[in-house]
Amino acid sequence: MPLDEKLRMILDAGQALGRPPIEQQTPEEARSERAEMMARFVPMAEYADVRVANRMIAVGEIAARAIAGAGREIGVRVFTPEGGGVSPVVVFFHGGGWVAGTVETHDPYCRALAKEAGVVVVSVNFRLAPEHKFPAGLEDCLAVTEWVLDHAGELGGDGSRVMVGGDSAGGTLATVVALLLRDRGRGGLAGQILLYPAADYYDPPTASYLENAEGYGLTRKGMIWFWDHYLNDKSEAADFRVSPLLAGSLAGLPRAFVVTAEYDVLRDEGQAYARRMVTDGVDVTHVFAEGMNHGFAASANEFPFLPQAKEMLRRVAEWVKAG
Repeated sequence: MPLDEKLRMILDAGQALGRPPIEQQTPEEARSERAEMMARFVPMAEYADVRVANRMIAVGEIAARAIAGAGREIGVRVFTPEGGGVSPVVVFFHGGGWVAGTVETHDPYCRALAKEAGVVVVSVNFRLAPEHKFPAGLEDCLAVTEWVLDHAGELGGDGSRVMVGGDSAGGTLATVVALLLRDRGRGGLAGQILLYPAADYYDPPTASYLENAEGYGLTRKGMIWFWDHYLNDKSEAADFRVSPLLAGSLAGLPRAFVVTAEYDVLRDEGQAYARRMVTDGVDVTHVFAEGMNHGFAASANEFPFLPQAKEMLRRVAEWVKAG
């Protein structure tokens, strides 16, 4: 189907600002642009809390803390839902191509997820490239997930219902954390929430890389820029921790909720990863978002304004509760 009309208006408004494409920016410039976008953020009215600057989604509690792991202190932001009780936990890894995102850029989505699904969300401030290339950020994400599996009760969470989740590059990190925990014989992970993950390297390009190369937000050139900043060398693309589609088997992974979008360069690899999980016996719910682009479900630039994003959040929440 055609690109959603409201989404086209959002993309056109962004283009009218005249900013250079990300592949012409430095990592610092890309991060500053995202910070500026967050300053303009306006939430969905259904989640607005007028008591807090009329911009924040109300949850029970938000706390910053540091977790020891990967040889360092790793910062996390913990979102606790209202109502008390012991809740499932989602360890969330933000998108941004391993370079430009932060816990702040995904604060609105984590708030909304905690509220809608009734889960404790642990958003991980993992190290970013190019200052910290592969596998630094992955090591942080794995260390935090292992800590949460052992200490969920300290967060008001249920250690038997710990899930990983993320969008885009964060979705990639979530897939790999799940694979590594399986390979280590570490049980207990209850699910994966994978929003349009990057599951393979950009070369050779898939059909969606060519069909959606320009004009839909994330571009082929932009993904190449992200990959080139993330990896130390192109040879690392053959590592399943970089390209999870290359994993020998996906059997034994926890159930997964996978979202792919029609107008997304990462569409085909995300669909291929979902199909492989099904083939290898994983319980998969795969939602293909027609008329949507990369980022629609969790980006602060699009998430507040699209009814499809609200609907996807509802479906994620229902999937979490059904587990």
